[in-house]
Amino acid sequence: MGDAGRGRRRLSRTPPRWVTVAALAYAGLCASFMFTLLVPLQAELPGLLHASREDTSWVVTITLLVAAVATPISGRLGDMYGKRRVVLVLLGLLVAGSVIAALSASIVGMLIGRALQGAVTGVIPLGIAIMRDVLPPARLSTAVALMSATMGVGGAAGMPLAAWLALHADWHALFWLAAGLGTLGLPLLLLAVPEDVLRAPGRLDLPGAAGLALGLTGILLFVSRGAEWGWGSAATLSSGLGGVAVLLLWGWYQLRTGEPLLDLRVAARPAVLLTNVAAIGMGFALFSSNVTFPQLLELPAETGSGFGLDMMQAALVVAPAGLVMMVISPLSGWLERTIGPRPLFTTGTAAIVLAYACMLLWSSEVWHVFAANLLIGVGIGFSFAAMPMIIMRSVPASETGASNGLNALFRSVGTSSASAVMGGVLAAMSSDFEGHAVPSRAAFELCFWIAIAAAAIALLLSLLVPRQPGSEARPSLPA
Repeated sequence: MGDAGRGRRRLSRTPPRWVTVAALAYAGLCASFMFTLLVPLQAELPGLLHASREDTSWVVTITLLVAAVATPISGRLGDMYGKRRVVLVLLGLLVAGSVIAALSASIVGMLIGRALQGAVTGVIPLGIAIMRDVLPPARLSTAVALMSATMGVGGAAGMPLAAWLALHADWHALFWLAAGLGTLGLPLLLLAVPEDVLRAPGRLDLPGAAGLALGLTGILLFVSRGAEWGWGSAATLSSGLGGVAVLLLWGWYQLRTGEPLLDLRVAARPAVLLTNVAAIGMGFALFSSNVTFPQLLELPAETGSGFGLDMMQAALVVAPAGLVMMVISPLSGWLERTIGPRPLFTTGTAAIVLAYACMLLWSSEVWHVFAANLLIGVGIGFSFAAMPMIIMRSVPASETGASNGLNALFRSVGTSSASAVMGGVLAAMSSDFEGHAVPSRAAFELCFWIAIAAAAIALLLSLLVPRQPGSEARPSLPA
């Protein structure tokens, strides 16, 4: 009772800490792999699903949209029913969605399956919260860096495997692979992750969850379909303005309900607010490369836009960025302990700006794309490791779980917006090539300018993050 009175959580059993970290990192890799599972097939999706390029872009976007909404919901359910239990449920949804998509040949079934796959993203902030419960402060930053890095590692490193399957097997095999990965994770987590024995009483804010979903959907419809519908059309304006209005009403409701989906008062603290807004830019910058680089590499050279690589070759060019994120995670943890998270965050955002600037200046050779993508891997690795630690140093220990869940939401907003914006730009600035709509070189350049702007805003915000009292000391965490 004494420990419970001091706000600590007892755990029913204690597997070796490194085993717990490894199991949680595996779950994070599975989650991030879902983001880029179909990236090697983006150019072929209209033909495979017998739908327009604008419609098939939602096969990627809906996964990101559901991820944005499911992240805070899963965090709240984790507090109520236990983090490990919710992680297992999310992996179960991943398996179910993968099976549905594997058995589907239409865009409707694919969208349902991909939506269920998106829910698994909640395992990343839940994994960070579990690490906070089980790790001593001296080991926490490196573990958090590793868990945060999985958001980029799984997607990049999984691309060659996805490309190989797409080239040598029916493309539905990608989803059977995803189902197998999720199934493997279930017993792994059951054995390696300790179970919470204390619960936080409360209820799930269903109106808040619905409002968040409606608002984000409206904004994503605006950015992804605006060019097709016409930016001044009634459909476009009603989607954009309606989405903003719903989110404003949602925020008003969240501040007044007794048990909100997200505590926006915590989000209003300067360090937390600036970090979260910057997280939108970093999520946007990360997924912009995931959308544009593979298409740039795979488009026929005769179009004047691409390099004519096959899926496997393009995946091998992109994949090393994920390995860089994994390799530098121990370095990120050491730098966070040595210089603090804010300088690490600034360094990461600056690397992203430099990478996209290089793409604008030098993108005539495949190795230019390879080098820029490696630099993006370094920037994302540093930034994603720094953001959770900035937040944990800026809020009381009792609020770190909800605050990191909110940060994950903002990152998901950035990634889902990037998918919609980049898909919309590439679709709008296309020309006919042998009966297919092919994005122009100018479309890719515009995408890179947009990504630079997003990363530059994140860089500026990282410089404005205030130093909290005692911010260079270890956060208040259980030993």
